[in-house]
Amino acid sequence: MSVEAAIVFTGGGTGGHIYPGLAVAAELRKTFRGRLVWLGSKKDSDRRAVEAAGLEFVAIPSGKLRRELSLENLVDVFRVVAGYFAARRALRQIRPMLVFSKGGYVSVPPCRAAADLGIPVFTHESDLTPGLATRLNAARADKVLVAWERTREAFPATVRPRVEVVGNPMRKAILEGDAGRGRALLRVPEGLPVVLAMGGSQGARQINRLILGALSELGGRVFVVHQTGEARAGSDDGRGAATDAGADGPPSPSSYRALPFIGEELPDIMAAADIVVSRAGAGALQEAAALGKPLILVPLAGSGTRGDQVDNAGLFEEAGAARVLLGETANSATLAATILAWLADPKAAREAGKAAAALVRTDSAARVARLILDRIGETP
Repeated sequence: MSVEAAIVFTGGGTGGHIYPGLAVAAELRKTFRGRLVWLGSKKDSDRRAVEAAGLEFVAIPSGKLRRELSLENLVDVFRVVAGYFAARRALRQIRPMLVFSKGGYVSVPPCRAAADLGIPVFTHESDLTPGLATRLNAARADKVLVAWERTREAFPATVRPRVEVVGNPMRKAILEGDAGRGRALLRVPEGLPVVLAMGGSQGARQINRLILGALSELGGRVFVVHQTGEARAGSDDGRGAATDAGADGPPSPSSYRALPFIGEELPDIMAAADIVVSRAGAGALQEAAALGKPLILVPLAGSGTRGDQVDNAGLFEEAGAARVLLGETANSATLAATILAWLADPKAAREAGKAAAALVRTDSAARVARLILDRIGETP
């Protein structure tokens, strides 16, 4: 019995690991007629996103790869081992021509199982500095795809010949947004500039508090659209705190809009934004920069992170594409002052937007898809 040609994707845990992979899958679909299957975590959000894009989804056990000492590490060792054997069984059944990893802890067992089975592995790293999962996957990957030339030097000399700079895959829909539709959707008053503040799909407590604390200073001079995160929509650092945002009372409903999550409307809303306030995750940076938006970045920092967002933010700040609020500067007063300074100097804001756009490329998903098709012998 013949087996249908297939390509397996793996990765997950956050939208930053899912959506770039789905962008590559969309490009592959233009030519590849076989199965596209995703091996991912048991998180419902991962399954929903993948299946909504039309890919098959197979959940496997997954354990986090922690650097710090923790009793959870012992439990997760067993989860990783279980994930390896579950991935191996799935790969033997699917018999894919290639496995493409978008990173995250869930990707390590499938990549190791694929390598052990002689299946080619491509792994992609979005951040400036590679994470532990990418480092592990890279050891046996046929190709290590990265977003930035500087990332190549972070790998051992034995890996560097297999590193290729391709940029960060992104959803094409981001480039198709309409600013007029976005302003109409948000009901932005005529003449008010728009500031989009977002902390990722889950929201970010720090950004929420900074935004809400800045509203009284921003007054009616800007329209703020604020993605709070669904988990924080009613909390003291999300939409529920809007009435306590400023010393002079609540923000005007005509100049502030809190949304728990921005989904299909994001391209139009981002197109309407004059300034974007964001964490410094690779996906958010890619999409805002591709549209030439000046950025105010509040990177995730501290002992609970490997510092990847700080590194990403530094790259954009160094290029003149962003202003970074970190440490003592990450406060509401500085945020409000930075927003107002850019609005008072449109030329400086435009130059920052141009610098952001110059950093990224918008054809990365197509480039990755072509590399995959070349490897499996398909003609694009």
